[in-house]
Amino acid sequence: MSESVQTAVVTGASRGFGRGIATALVGAGMRVIGVARDEQALGEVRDELGDGFVAVVADATDEAVAEKVIRVYQPGLLVLNAGASPHAAPIHEQTWETFSRNWVVDTKHAFVWVGAALRQPLAPGSTVIALSSGAALNGSPLSGGYAGAKSTIRFIRSYAAAESDRAELGIRFVALLPRLTPVTGLGADAVAAYAAREGKDVETYIAGMGPVLTPEQVGKAVLELADDPDSAAEYLVSGAGLGKIG
Repeated sequence: MSESVQTAVVTGASRGFGRGIATALVGAGMRVIGVARDEQALGEVRDELGDGFVAVVADATDEAVAEKVIRVYQPGLLVLNAGASPHAAPIHEQTWETFSRNWVVDTKHAFVWVGAALRQPLAPGSTVIALSSGAALNGSPLSGGYAGAKSTIRFIRSYAAAESDRAELGIRFVALLPRLTPVTGLGADAVAAYAAREGKDVETYIAGMGPVLTPEQVGKAVLELADDPDSAAEYLVSGAGLGKIG
């Protein structure tokens, strides 16, 4: 990790990819400010990672939280990972409330933190990595508005990058799109739903997915992108590794 980046903020740090990212960053010598609503889960991460991890129990969609965390901790790296588990059902069995779940959590939280990063602003040379999803490329018919919500995060990243350039802020904005994986809670539910839809058992479905993506690989990908000032704008990460989009 670059010596110029001492502090990172990771949203959704209590589980899944967020926990894997926090672990990788602390392992690289950074102080990580982990934001999540689950106090017990955040405490477990703190117990595991030690003094390099600071737990902030809060709702990542709250604009006041984003403004305060950025102002107090002045991170050189901001990783926007928080999100809700989508309701697994075909379109005609969704309600608007279930369909829009990821818009009001995933997309809203990215919007809130990106805005705060530009307004403060973060220091020149800082990096914001927004996690989207592989579903943003091909859709996700059993996840309601999930794919659209994640696709909009890509647009938010591009708009923010343009504003950073226009104001000469020197902040990098990168989107990272993880492929579906059965090793997170969200991914396991989605894999089970798609396996059932295709009339397969879960093990058979997973075997056809190729190399399984792990939170450790996502953490490694974040480290690589944070260390590369010449990184591209968007990357897909799968069990096979990290690849540029476009």
